[in-house]
Amino acid sequence: MPRMAYADGNCSLARALEVVGERWTLLIVRDAFFGVRRFGDFATQLNVPRAVLTNRLKRLVDEGVLSRERVVGGAVEYQLTEDGLALLPVIRALMAWGDAHSSPAGPRRVMRHDADDGLLDDQGRCSACGGRVSVPEIRIEPGPGFDPSRTPADPVSEVINGPRRLLEPIRP
Repeated sequence: MPRMAYADGNCSLARALEVVGERWTLLIVRDAFFGVRRFGDFATQLNVPRAVLTNRLKRLVDEGVLSRERVVGGAVEYQLTEDGLALLPVIRALMAWGDAHSSPAGPRRVMRHDADDGLLDDQGRCSACGGRVSVPEIRIEPGPGFDPSRTPADPVSEVINGPRRLLEPIRP
């Protein structure tokens, strides 16, 4: 797939944006962390045009951010790869920025260490045990700025908007 022509091809930020900088892409990655794995669930959750979603998922697979696998019954699922998991600090930082600049009631979602309920700081350290928490041990839950009235009423949103571990698959 051809790369976009950013002004400075030698810039690491420009190269990263070639992979995750298109509209919808980081939201797809965010939802993959939340456990969304199937095309139809991404489409429902994001309300993104199907052609755009197809393009973004293909690009993320081609770039090694997601893997695409057939599961029992022939369905296709997308999962974060190691390269995709490495994007969690980016997702966390953007969420914190959004909370600071557009959520006066506080964070819309908070991340906790599932083992001891400690809040995670911006670096992924637990306030209770002080350790850096691995992705599968992170629980995300509604924070004080979460507004349930602004949430679509669909089965995927209902699962995502409750407390749950990151990467835990959403199953129909």
